[in-house]
Order: sequence, then C-alpha cells, then structure tokens
Amino acid sequence: ACAEPRRACRNVPGSPGYPQAATWNAFNATISGRLVSAVPSAKFCADRLGGCTDAEWSSALFRNTIPGAMISGDVPLYSVEVQTVTDIQAAVKFASRHNLRVAIKSSGHDSSGRSTTAPQSLLIHTNKLSSISGVHMNDLYQQGKANGRITVGATAATVCAAGGYAPAFGLGADNVLEFHIVVASGELLQVNSVSNSDLFYALRGGGAGSWGVIVSASFRTFPTFNSTRALITLSATDNTAMAALATLHAKHIFDLDATRSGGYFYLHRDPTTTASSMTLESFLINQTVAQSEAILAPFLTAAQALPNITIASSTYTSALINDLLFIADDNGGNNLVGGSRLIPAATYRNSPETVGKVYQQLLDSGAQAWVINFFCQVADNAHIDSAVTPAWRTAKTHIILSNQWLDSIPLDQIDAARSRFKRIQLPILEQLSGPNAGSYSNEADVMEADFQTTFYGPNYRKLSAIKSKYDPNDLFIVTTGVGSERWDEWGLCLV
Repeated sequence: ACAEPRRACRNVPGSPGYPQAATWNAFNATISGRLVSAVPSAKFCADRLGGCTDAEWSSALFRNTIPGAMISGDVPLYSVEVQTVTDIQAAVKFASRHNLRVAIKSSGHDSSGRSTTAPQSLLIHTNKLSSISGVHMNDLYQQGKANGRITVGATAATVCAAGGYAPAFGLGADNVLEFHIVVASGELLQVNSVSNSDLFYALRGGGAGSWGVIVSASFRTFPTFNSTRALITLSATDNTAMAALATLHAKHIFDLDATRSGGYFYLHRDPTTTASSMTLESFLINQTVAQSEAILAPFLTAAQALPNITIASSTYTSALINDLLFIADDNGGNNLVGGSRLIPAATYRNSPETVGKVYQQLLDSGAQAWVINFFCQVADNAHIDSAVTPAWRTAKTHIILSNQWLDSIPLDQIDAARSRFKRIQLPILEQLSGPNAGSYSNEADVMEADFQTTFYGPNYRKLSAIKSKYDPNDLFIVTTGVGSERWDEWGLCLV
C-alpha cells in the first residue's frame, strides 16, 4: 500500500484535527496514567520571588528527570513517561494517528535542544527505562566494572547509552552490535547487520531522534584496564606566550598515540587580563603514574622552557578506567552559543604554527575552546560500513567553541555573541578544518547552515532514502536531522 502523503502542518491546539480532552484522557487510560503536562522548570519559581532556591538549578541529573527542563516556554505540551515498550508503541501510534509533532528525550543531554525544544509536541520520555535505553553512562561503567568490562562511552554523568569515542576502541557507533527500535509505524524492529541492515547503517552515525525510539542497544565490551588520569594546567601571561604554547602542544599532540591514549584540553582566556590557560586532561591507558609522567615529559619540559609559561597545577591519578570516567553530575542550564569542527590529523603534522596562531585568534575573539584528542582506532575503523561521516576517520581532534552569558544579559548582546561566532570565530576555526569540514552533531551549532554536509557528509543521500522508507511521513523530525530541511524550524509545517 502507498504511504499517506505528508500533511502540510502538524496539528496543534486550535487545529481542527487536534485531540480533544476526552481523547487525551482515553489515551492516558491505555498507558496506565503516564501522560503528564510538560512545563518549563522555571515556571515554578516565576511568581514566587524568594520562594525558590537554585540548589538543583544547574544539576543535569535533576533536570533529566523533568520532561520540561527548559528555562523558556518552548517545551512539549505533554509527555509520556514511558516504562515499557508498549507505552512507546502506544505513544507513536497516537501521535501518528492525530498528526502530532513528536519529540524524544532520554537524559536531555543535547546542546541542540532536539529532545525538548519542541513546542506543541508530544514528548516520549525514556528516562525511566533505566535498565535499557535510559541507563546513564555512570551506571553502565560501574556495571561493567563488576564484570571486569568497559564499553565505549562518554565522560559525562547524564549521557545515556548510545555514543562516545576512544582512541583505543573507536567510536561508540563502531561498537554497537544491535538495536531494538520502535519505528514510525509503531512496529518494534530488531536491527543489526542482518536484520534491517539499512536502518542499522543509519542508526550508527546518522543522527539522533530521526529514526524512531530506541528501546535497547547491545554494545561490544572490552576487558577493563588500569589508566592514569593526568590533569595539568599551564598558564600564559600574554597572547604571544599562549601562541607559542599552543604551537608546541600541536607538535606533541601525537605523543599519546603509541599507547592509544587520548583526552581533552581546554583553552581559557581571563576576560580581565591578558593571561590565558591551557588545561590538559589525559587518560593514559595501561600506564602507571611514572610511565605517564615520562610520556608527557617531552612536552612539559619544553613548555617550561618557553618565556612566560608556568605549570600552575599538576595531578596524576591511577585507577580502573571505569572509576576514572565517573562524574557525579553534569552542569546544566547554561546559556551559550557555539559550534564545532573536526580537525584533520594532517593539519597538526604539517602546520603546527597555524594551530598556535588559530588558538590565539580564537581566544582574542572571546571564545573558549574545548578540544578532544582521539584518532588511532577511530581512524583504523574506517572500513566499517556505517553512516559516520568520513571526516571522523581522518580527524585528530574535535574542537568545540563556546560563548556564554548570564541570564541578565540583554537580547542585543546575545545576538552579538551569535553574530561574532558566525562571522569571526567559525572562519578562524575553519583555517584548521578546511572548507566543508565535518562536525559532531551532538556538540555543534544548532543553526549550522549546511548541516547535511557538516554532519553527514557524502552519506546524506543514502540516509535520506532510508528515512523515506522507515518514516515516510516524517514523524520523527529534529533540528538538523535527516529530512528536517523539509520542515520549518519548529518541525510543525512543511516549507
């Protein structure tokens, strides 16, 4: 049978086809009363001056339990707090039957707002599926520890299972063995390299929220191991010193590759002085503290010989990797604008001086930078047939830029920050990445102009065809997701 053609707009309150209260109540009865209103979390304090505290305001663990964990009013109308696969299927079928906008939220760890910035929608909230797709990485790491195993994941408390990267084992998408997913028809599908293999291709790197509601995922695990976490902060008194330090670091960025180790480094500029800092957070696999110090010594010794550079702090901690990755909570509820690019390994090999110059220019422009150092197995897994954009396989780092502001900042200054990122900072960063560079869609610019190229590369045409097969009416539309170019910014009307 032919699929029903896409309707021009989703039903919203006031539309002739929008469900009446009796219809919502009847639906709620079929899902054991798990339908709730989703309201912005700030609403509870809006009319109670002094009646609320901000004790949990920035806690991501607190926020991910709330279906409307946003400051603004751009949240779904209703949320199904699903506890079973049947709940998910009922919600999907109800939304399809009544032509409703759908959003999916697990932990809500999503800088693009795909999980909650969906006004007039029905939210499918999977946070209570804590034994399957709603499990936090902290819990997964500790469960793995009990069994002597580790899986590829994130260094964040509230990120839920399905993602991550590691120089030792590759991307999270490289290590998925199977999914079970509820698709737009309401059917529960087994998805792997044999069953529904085209959807398996799409789910590994083809973007979040575009394909259905994942209810379980099976990951490859690895024997756990000891690791040393080195946390080192270097201070520079002026721009010239930071440029020299950044150039030196670019020359030494491959020092960790021999042990297939990686980590992060952060660049921060003091807004009140000319001083800046570089903080390195390295995870050295199967290395003792002494061995880790020896690996980092060439860079640190050379850094201390540079004018106006000092080591402000240095700590080394050795433990099981499961414990080193543990983070008690994440900081949420921040205001920021920014974006990211994948930087080719060739840039660091061939042009370290350019790296130093670009880092200095980014700090001068007001950006803070968070850089993820990987490569190794990520590159070696290029043979895997998945939707991961090829830019990942040749990249050495992923650089994220952020510009933050306080709640009290006026709108014109916020607009100026966005303009500064687009007009000044992104072109500076693209001196390293080159044109048509890739990016990680989960830590990117929500208003990325050419998201098809930036996030999906040459895979977009194939992904679009798979989308049409499994979701012909675009039930699952998210910002910068496959097929979203057909819809307005809220996913409510075709354009």
